[in-house]
Amino acid sequence: MAAAPAPVPVPTPPRGRRRRRRRGRGVPRGAEGARGGEPSARGHGALRGRRGGPRGRVGRRRLGRRRGQARRLPRRRPLLRRAGHRSASFVRPKALSPGISLIDALLLRYSGDYTKEEEEEMYVLSTSKKRVSVEFVGKNKVQEKLKHFDELLTASVSYMGVSSIGPPHEISALVPSLKDLDLTGNLISKWQEIASLCEALPSLEVLNLTNNMIESDVVELPLLKSIRILVLNSCGITWESVEKLEKSLPAVQELHLMSNKLRTIVPALTVPVTSPVQGFGSLRLLNLEDNHFDEWDEILKLSHLRSLEQLYLNKNNLKHIFYPSKHPTTGLDDNNVNETSPVPFENLQCLLLGCNKIEDLASVDSLNFFPRLTDIRLSENPIVDPAIGGLPRYVRLVMAKMQSVDSEEIKQLHPRFEELKALHGIEDENPRSGTSGPQKMASGLISVTLKCVGASMGEKQPLTKKLPPATTVGKLKVLCESFFKLKDIKLRLFLEEERHDPLAILTGSPLPLLLDEDMAPLMDLGIGSGATILVDEEN
Repeated sequence: MAAAPAPVPVPTPPRGRRRRRRRGRGVPRGAEGARGGEPSARGHGALRGRRGGPRGRVGRRRLGRRRGQARRLPRRRPLLRRAGHRSASFVRPKALSPGISLIDALLLRYSGDYTKEEEEEMYVLSTSKKRVSVEFVGKNKVQEKLKHFDELLTASVSYMGVSSIGPPHEISALVPSLKDLDLTGNLISKWQEIASLCEALPSLEVLNLTNNMIESDVVELPLLKSIRILVLNSCGITWESVEKLEKSLPAVQELHLMSNKLRTIVPALTVPVTSPVQGFGSLRLLNLEDNHFDEWDEILKLSHLRSLEQLYLNKNNLKHIFYPSKHPTTGLDDNNVNETSPVPFENLQCLLLGCNKIEDLASVDSLNFFPRLTDIRLSENPIVDPAIGGLPRYVRLVMAKMQSVDSEEIKQLHPRFEELKALHGIEDENPRSGTSGPQKMASGLISVTLKCVGASMGEKQPLTKKLPPATTVGKLKVLCESFFKLKDIKLRLFLEEERHDPLAILTGSPLPLLLDEDMAPLMDLGIGSGATILVDEEN
């Protein structure tokens, strides 16, 4: 019987490589430091993922540099992921900056000369890709003027790490005449700091706090009489906080609340949730762009702001708009509205609704009911999309209804029809009254120009034909085969927008609209007299 083979000896690694990792008490796994239990990293913001070491440069390279060698994390260690724009990576406490005061930021920005590093960055590239230094004409004169802080009216200390204003009496003595202050992208987080700033600067009228993550709990603030324009874009503010600010801002005329993920407008706790917003007696402009509003009922809560003249609602998710006293679900009309009740949006003159999801004709019609509305933006909404015909298609769809619906009823249902028809230069296609027999039938036809554009169709002269409005797309394809003597070619039809159409002029050269529904009548597609249809072949 053969003897069993001798076991192969396994070499043991050197002692220096088998160092066991120690963990300190109360320190989560993956956050230990290089020196045993001392934590070397700290988390800021919500992080998703399983347990493991920090991700990125901080967790991998910085620890290695401290020991003088690169430290490699195991491949199978799970990685942490950011949960949102407010989260951050692990950093050492020593690397965190507590920020500077507003006084230091003003002195740093306006009193000092350019450093050598800043001057090296002031250049343009020549045609040979060489750096050419830039010299500012009158730089010394401007810098000398800016050093007179007592005459400074406008100041910007954006992205300078301002976390406090400093002693109020010092800021008041430094810039007593300051009217416009830009604090974008700083570290202001407490409303008490903002209140102290406004009290220290009684002349301050414009305050920009964009990208400062301010606490949601608004404490009782003093009366800020001089603030006229307040910008709180991307501050994470809620409408409840806005309501609490209302009593402290009696003179505010412009309020900017962009990119705050606002979805609902919740009035003060003392009134029902569905009640309109009260107060803000001086507010003329309210900017709610780039938020998450998807119900027009929420916007209607602003309808009793009597001084409101401009309302910005671009980049939301609104699908339908209406004027409250004319909406069917309200049960109200002009005869039933109480004379003592405020007129909804009585002074609104400008309404921006670009980049929403409005696609119904009733929303366009409702604009006529706003009593003083003069400026409206509907671009980048499905209702005005040139690819589906835009507003000219709306006019032609209404005109198609006029053959079976009384004209007075059309005016009530579509009050903007006549204005838009005149604006786009679309002629009336209704049969003239008093005609009968063949004349009446001929007057009901629509004149359409047909153009062959297919590569294999050859050069064919355009034809103008008069067709019944009820002609379907499929029937028109058969007629085109006969008109142009096209055999064994599968056709596609496109509607070409008129060149003098204001919508076509604004959008340059619009793409033709594909007519892909063979059973759809021409009048239902908004095709009227003077339309041009392109005859193409399928690939």
